[in-house]
Amino acid sequence: MPSIGLKDILDILIMSVLVYQLYSWFRRSRAIQVLAGLGVVIAFFFVTRQTGLQMTSWVLQQLETVMIVLVVVVFQNEIRQALYRFSLLRELLGNSTQPPSSSPALISEAVFELAAARTGALLVFERQDRLDEHLLHGTTLDAQISVPLLRNLFHNGSPLHDGAVLIRDERIVQAACLLPLSDSSNLPQQYGTRHRAALGVTERSDALVLVVSEERGQVSLAIGDQLQPIRSPEVLKKRLEQLLTPQSARQRIPLGRRLFGDLVPKTVTLLGVTAIWLVLAARPGEVAIVPATLTFHGLPDGMALVRSHPEEVTVRVRSSSGLAPSPRQLDLTADLDLSDVAVGNNTLRLTVAQVRAPSGVAVVGVEPSSVRVTIRSAPKKK
Repeated sequence: MPSIGLKDILDILIMSVLVYQLYSWFRRSRAIQVLAGLGVVIAFFFVTRQTGLQMTSWVLQQLETVMIVLVVVVFQNEIRQALYRFSLLRELLGNSTQPPSSSPALISEAVFELAAARTGALLVFERQDRLDEHLLHGTTLDAQISVPLLRNLFHNGSPLHDGAVLIRDERIVQAACLLPLSDSSNLPQQYGTRHRAALGVTERSDALVLVVSEERGQVSLAIGDQLQPIRSPEVLKKRLEQLLTPQSARQRIPLGRRLFGDLVPKTVTLLGVTAIWLVLAARPGEVAIVPATLTFHGLPDGMALVRSHPEEVTVRVRSSSGLAPSPRQLDLTADLDLSDVAVGNNTLRLTVAQVRAPSGVAVVGVEPSSVRVTIRSAPKKK
């Protein structure tokens, strides 16, 4: 079993945090199902390679490039959102697009008025994730939220009633937007196109969508892949205040709750990353023979290096484990001290200690064991 040091523990913790963060972002979307399938294929590939199933291993290896392209194409939206969320600059400067409240009281009143009148409606609330790529053919507005405006926008005779309203920074910025439809097979039959469109946005982002059913006069709130029925304006107002208030305005989550909340996924992630680290660290290191360029230091004043033979040497290196960088990709140098040379030909001894190698790579041999350098006198600078 490989020994684990402080750097290794830090390495495992960092990877565990990153993996859990990605899981927490994608677990309510379709991406987690496809990623789980890809994980099974990757695990199967390693099993076939370790057990000597040459043809199966070769076929899976040839599909590696195809799978990478497939992941980029299929999950381009998720990848873009993940990179946006990873942005430290956004965290430092703040997110100007995150709405603080979106006027929950006015919206609750307007939505239940529409429900009482059996007027269908879709209201999309943009939070951290930008929704421009998910909404099509919307009419640009820049209007303050009000009950009469929302009532008129969704009135059957209005030219903008067919579609969704986008709310950003407590303002209505678009109307009559077309939304992507969810392809979920778990949606109950009583839900129609509006509900499928609401889930189509929330499955792809962290947005919230309010749906008013034209047939039943019911109000539903879409979050992730869930549709939650809302029974009263008071309940809706409270839910919107909870979900749309920015994190900086809420009570900060205690450190203990941050560390030990959602404990089962965190534990599974930590154990999984640790197991992968142990498997990679237990693999024997690679041995390779690579060239190393000669460098020199310490040449006395009044002398100049004419030439060296050879100009580069051959080094035999070995990586400590499967986690270490491949020695075949290294650019190595062997540094020689010229402080004791004299004018004329000099033979310098070359040892493995003079070869500079990165951490995790050991130099086990160097050829030749000596280097010949020619030194001449150089005129002193005035």
